[in-house]
Amino acid sequence: MKVMLWHGGGGLDAYLDTDNFIELSNAVIRAKFKNNPFISSINKLFPNFSVEQLRVYSYYSGLGQFWRVMADIFLELSDLYELGEINSIPQVIEHIKSGLVANATNPVTYSVKINGKAYDLLPSAAGLTFLSDLAIPYVEAIFFRGTPFQGTVSYNAQAYQIPADQARFEYGALYADPLPIGGAGIPPTLLMQDMSHYIPNYLHDLYRRTRRREEDDLLVQICITFQKSMFCVTSAAIIGLMPYASETEDPIEQRANHAHLEVWVSRLITSQLLDVNLRD
Repeated sequence: MKVMLWHGGGGLDAYLDTDNFIELSNAVIRAKFKNNPFISSINKLFPNFSVEQLRVYSYYSGLGQFWRVMADIFLELSDLYELGEINSIPQVIEHIKSGLVANATNPVTYSVKINGKAYDLLPSAAGLTFLSDLAIPYVEAIFFRGTPFQGTVSYNAQAYQIPADQARFEYGALYADPLPIGGAGIPPTLLMQDMSHYIPNYLHDLYRRTRRREEDDLLVQICITFQKSMFCVTSAAIIGLMPYASETEDPIEQRANHAHLEVWVSRLITSQLLDVNLRD
């Protein structure tokens, strides 16, 4: 959430800086703290303090709505795999793409109840939707840009190891080296540790049968699998955003599709794409 809040992008981020959102936020703040002189005083001294907290809550709500959709897509994918209806990467990508497209125009809204009355923070009138305002900014911020892990690069500005321009960040999930997983200070370690408790038996057996180290590097293997799945999600999003159908025969439409793909694929040159395809 903090990575998305920092990098911004998309309609949700733009809306959170509008006068309309600030007006709605102030209405919530007045209703919530009208009998709290301490917080009311804080708001008078620092008028943006509580508004910024509501921006954070709005992002939490947006991400919750994003993962509600993605969870359904992934759970259905798991069921179809176990039924034998999906057994190849192209089928995985097509399934995810279909799910993204089917939910593309889902409205993103958020309201809170105070003393039985609902107050909008992300009203339907804002016109926020799942794909363009949540999914694409998520892919951009989490999969592509990300943030550098402390201890892996120097935060010293004089070392010039971190770009000054956020748009040049390449620290997202698609660029991360899985090998440091398990080391101190590497945030995905906790995620992989949690995932280790829920991986299906067939995947656990695969790790045991195909890896010489068996479970000694289990977290690294889970991270590699996770990274491969994120490439599938990214591919589905990129294909889903193509201006024309991928099977079009029109030369003009084909050129437009190629131009679209070229922009995205050029950003993957320095990612782990080649490495994940070489790993067994």
